[in-house]
Amino acid sequence: MTTTSHTAKEIRDHLESEAGPMKEFLRELVSMESPSRDLKALEKIMHFLESAFIKLGFYTFRVPGRETGGYLYARPNNRQKHAPIQLVIGHCDTVWELDSLKKMPVHEEDEKFMGPGIYDMKAGLTQIYFALQCIRDLGLSYKVMPAVLINADEEIGSLESTPAIARLAAIANRAFILEPPLGLQGKLKTARKGIGKFTIKVQGRAAHAGLDPEKGVSAIAELSKQVQKLYEMNDPDKGITINVGKIEGGTSANVVASESSAVVDVRVYNQEDADYISQKILSLKPSHKEVVMKIEGGIRRLPMEKTQRNRVLWDRAKAGGKLLDLKLEEATAGGGSDGNTTSLYTATLDGLGTTGDGAHAQHEFIFTKHLPERTALLTVLLLEEPLT
Repeated sequence: MTTTSHTAKEIRDHLESEAGPMKEFLRELVSMESPSRDLKALEKIMHFLESAFIKLGFYTFRVPGRETGGYLYARPNNRQKHAPIQLVIGHCDTVWELDSLKKMPVHEEDEKFMGPGIYDMKAGLTQIYFALQCIRDLGLSYKVMPAVLINADEEIGSLESTPAIARLAAIANRAFILEPPLGLQGKLKTARKGIGKFTIKVQGRAAHAGLDPEKGVSAIAELSKQVQKLYEMNDPDKGITINVGKIEGGTSANVVASESSAVVDVRVYNQEDADYISQKILSLKPSHKEVVMKIEGGIRRLPMEKTQRNRVLWDRAKAGGKLLDLKLEEATAGGGSDGNTTSLYTATLDGLGTTGDGAHAQHEFIFTKHLPERTALLTVLLLEEPLT
């Protein structure tokens, strides 16, 4: 580690002293409800964040989305040209609709800080801001320039921000993703499954179910057979999971269904399995000769695998945690994030947010006392030498 034990203690002590302002900053963020599809709400929180980074002495620009809130980019005004950069990523959108605060008010209870989006991942945004402020306030120097990207569409697949994330990751020395850690132990995410989405549309032939059933070809009956084939592709040992999460079809109980469709979710650990299962799904054939079947889709987010460069970043995190008296553990997440994208291009460490629980659930919370210490970990990592 570049950071000494003395400097690490100084960082932690400073951030502990900032616990009050950190909580107020986070409270304000959570109070700004920001559903992924609500452009007006996203505009408000983006403006708040941009103003905060400007006060910190950062150059900022915002790219509006066509259908989403777009993204905010920020980096120090006093950057050194041609210096290596480290990408720091968070998202400000949440899965919660407006007025969720009425059922889930922002409050502290039993050493927990609660509210919609606090764990996933407005605590992470707070960590980014206060880590950078800590470095400024203590007069510490970067070896790698931080480039912050906060997007407003991660919860809906980063549909518009992914190209920008990929471009930045391609020139970055490393990437830190401030998604929440895994489990109550706060495990950092050193791998993530890839995520795929497929749709299956079946065309049969309608007929009266009472008068002429034999003249019909049921699209629902055909789809049911295909669903069984899909579930047979599950391979728990390899970590391949397939779930048919949505089915539609038919018009009435007394009509042999002429159309049906299904939406399929697929998760895999590695590229090899992604290619294998994609080909298998796309190769499905109808069992009835008069059925027409159309299958579309693919793996939208490739896996974040345990590459050698990712392992180096994990080793640095463990060393930094030791300086801060944090015993860190690692885990593989079943869900995806923007870390899946950055890992394709540069060393990536995910799950650097604050320990808690309840992502996308009504009991969502963080452990209040962990906010400063996880911010200290991020601060130490941001001060590290470039990866070679």
